[in-house]
Amino acid sequence: MAAAESKTIGIIGGGLMGHGIALVMARGGNKIRICDPDAASRASLHQRVRDSLASMGVGDAEANATIARITVCQDIPETVAEADFVFEAAPEKLPLKQAIFSEIERHAPADCILASNTSVIQISLIMEGLETRHRALGTHWWNPPHMIPLVEVVKTDWVGESAMAAMMDLLAQVGKTPVRVEKDVPGFIGNRLQHALWREAISLVENGICDARAVDTVIKASFGRRLAVLGPLENADLVGTDLTLDIHENVLFDLESRKGPSPYLEKLVEDGKLGMKSGEGFRAWTDEEAAALRKKVPAYLTEISGLLSD
Repeated sequence: MAAAESKTIGIIGGGLMGHGIALVMARGGNKIRICDPDAASRASLHQRVRDSLASMGVGDAEANATIARITVCQDIPETVAEADFVFEAAPEKLPLKQAIFSEIERHAPADCILASNTSVIQISLIMEGLETRHRALGTHWWNPPHMIPLVEVVKTDWVGESAMAAMMDLLAQVGKTPVRVEKDVPGFIGNRLQHALWREAISLVENGICDARAVDTVIKASFGRRLAVLGPLENADLVGTDLTLDIHENVLFDLESRKGPSPYLEKLVEDGKLGMKSGEGFRAWTDEEAAALRKKVPAYLTEISGLLSD
């Protein structure tokens, strides 16, 4: 995965996403400078990178070489002063991201490419106050960023093609699967698809058609098993667009189509049923069940990565 030419990468935010981006970029041979306002996050960053590498089956020698390329900085100016690319991985708060990029713009080199990692916020809203919007774009990394191949590269009306191409090349060089998003819409591609599924899943439970466990079982034991190798439009072509049209004519009218969040979901949050962190969400969770599922996800991602690369 070594990069064709080592770059200096600045990363703002050392949490779950930031440390994973740092891992990927450093493992690809780049020099990383990363900062976080939280002292504990800065102090633990190298160990968290080491732990993530271990969960991927990476040996000590490669882990040591990767960590040696990562420098933890105290602030944004120190992080971005010599950067070729900057990735912002701060919490999903628009004013915070806007303020961060205002500071990045003042201290990063004029030719540095600026990227925001956000799941759903439109990149144009984040970057609209910049004077150099031609070099600012979106990169939506998926959680966990060091194990999910996809990165959505989001174009705005202002960004230049050279910046888009440079980012696509960098991500490909470090082993990611970059996809261009040609229009800056909320949620980009992946989260629009994912939350359309979630909306219907919640609706099934809300309307008493089945319980939450049944929804998850149906997905995991049926079409979820083939999604890694057969996308929905590939599947439509496989079975035929005529059959797909017949199915749509008989089911789409009855699917959930509300524009806002589900009242059922709102009530869960109102009642403090916040999922695994509170012990109950759509279903109840023991600490042991939650821990087992958290452990199962990276193990599965590591295994399927090896299978798909064969």
